Amino acid sequence: MNSLTDKLGVDIDPELLSLALTHRSWAYENGQGPHNERLEFLGDAVLGQAVTVLLYTRHPELDEGALAKRRAAVVSTLALAEVARSIGLGAHVKLGRGENQTGGRDKDSILADTTEAIIGATYLSVGPDAATALVLRLLEPLLADPERYGAAVDPKTALQEAAARLCSIAPVYSVTAEGPDHDRTFTAVVDVAGIRSEGIGRSKKHAEMAAALTAWRELSGRA
Repeated sequence: MNSLTDKLGVDIDPELLSLALTHRSWAYENGQGPHNERLEFLGDAVLGQAVTVLLYTRHPELDEGALAKRRAAVVSTLALAEVARSIGLGAHVKLGRGENQTGGRDKDSILADTTEAIIGATYLSVGPDAATALVLRLLEPLLADPERYGAAVDPKTALQEAAARLCSIAPVYSVTAEGPDHDRTFTAVVDVAGIRSEGIGRSKKHAEMAAALTAWRELSGRA
C-alpha cells in the first residue's frame, strides 16, 4: 500500500485507508464488516467544496452556469475514474469474488467511489486542508484542460462532434449485458474512423459514455 500512499502524497491512517479501499462486495463476503460507503459520502462533500471554491476564485470571468458545468465535469464519475486510473487505484481495491471476476477493478463507478472514500479518509486522518490539497493535486490535470469538460459531462456528444469535424463518420454503438436482472453489467463498444473502444458500466448509458470517452480521447489525439 506504500506505493499508493506515495502517489497520493499524503500520510493517511492505515486503518482508514484500508476502510476506504474496502468495497461492499468484499465486506459482504467477509462477515458483513464495514465498507467504504460512509467515507465515500464524506469525500463527495469535501470534493464538491474544494472544486467549487477553486473554480470560483480561479475564474472570475465565468457566470454561475459555466462554473456549474465545469464543476459537474470535474467531479463526474468518468472524471474521477480517470484520476483513479492515473494512480493505479484499481489494483488496491478490496473486492468480492464476483466483482473481481467481472472487471470491477476497472469499473468507473467503483473507481470513482473509492476515490471519494480516500478523500474522506484523508479528511478524517489529517484534516480539511490536507484533504483539499489532495483533491486539487489529483484533479489539476482535468482543471488545466478545458476541452475535457464537455467530454467528461457528455462524451457521446463530444465524440459525435469530433467525428463530424475530423472524419465525417458517425459513431456506431453496440451493447451487450450479462448477469442477473438485479446486478447487470453492460459492455458497450463504439466504432468510429477505425477506432474501436470498449466501456463497462452498471447501465447501458454509462457503458456507452465510458466507451465514447475513450474513443474521443483517441480521436482527438489523432488531430
